[in-house]
Amino acid sequence: MSAHHESAGTHGFDRAYWEDHWAADGPQRPDAGRRLPVSPYLPAETGHLPPGSALDAGCGQGTEALWLADRGWQVTGADLSATALAEAARRAEAAGLEQRVQWVETDLTRWEPDRSWDLVATHYAHPESGQLTFYDRLGELVAPGGTLLIVGHRHGEHGHGEQGHPEGATATLAGITGRFAGPGWSVEAAYENERTIPHGGRDLSLRDVVVRVRRNLP
Repeated sequence: MSAHHESAGTHGFDRAYWEDHWAADGPQRPDAGRRLPVSPYLPAETGHLPPGSALDAGCGQGTEALWLADRGWQVTGADLSATALAEAARRAEAAGLEQRVQWVETDLTRWEPDRSWDLVATHYAHPESGQLTFYDRLGELVAPGGTLLIVGHRHGEHGHGEQGHPEGATATLAGITGRFAGPGWSVEAAYENERTIPHGGRDLSLRDVVVRVRRNLP
């Protein structure tokens, strides 16, 4: 389900969209064949946590899931795209991490796992349900005392050429933190950040919103 970046425009984030996105020769893959580095927010926001169980929600080709696995986490990587997951599994085997990662092909908005995780992380995952509803759903999968890390595109960046995103693919800092304002959660980090990554032979500016919350123990 996830992607580090998308083309601007109006479309739905269904299975066909993500299969097309992750196809090696797909029209949305100017970075096809090149492995993107791990999101800088993952080590920054989770490096202090003791390894446990982790869910990478919308794992794509597994970059973040494998980073966690390499640091001792037992990881579940879930995504809507079979194409992305096949590449993720190849990478895990090549890195000798296949025993530390389970790959699950699923629609995260409808998935009903019979468990929770110590860490749930999502990077730029865009479901058809909308961002805030999706983050609510992910919160339900966090174990008591566990952490939810959300990295998304900042609202207001859609419709501006190549760095734009459809309206439903963005969120505001206040919008996200407001979903976790109740007594069951503690907001531990919430900020916006701008960074530049190589994309399709040139630099792409990303305007990110990052939120880390902890689910309080009963």
